[in-house]
Amino acid sequence: MNNNQISNPKKEVPKGITLNEKDYINSLLSCLKEMEKNYTIAMTEASNEYLYKEYHQIFNEIASLGRETYELMFRNGWYVIEQADITKINQKHQKLTQEITDLNS
Repeated sequence: MNNNQISNPKKEVPKGITLNEKDYINSLLSCLKEMEKNYTIAMTEASNEYLYKEYHQIFNEIASLGRETYELMFRNGWYVIEQADITKINQKHQKLTQEITDLNS
């Protein structure tokens, strides 16, 4: 394993043409991500405050389910993240700081 990777032991699933637990959960996460995007658009286009609040509540529930799904995948070793290089973080921070300064000028 790469020293910059952060992961849990991978839970093995059956390979082959049939769908397995990992496939179903991955599909669920993809659907939840799309739903979050769509509810974000719906909130920005809501015609009144009541509708906005309803959309916002549903969005929060979907976002929470998405996070739970991601955490389940991570616990099972199906999601691997990489530790960011501090040099890249600092470069990005400097770039964004400069952009903010330029906007405020």
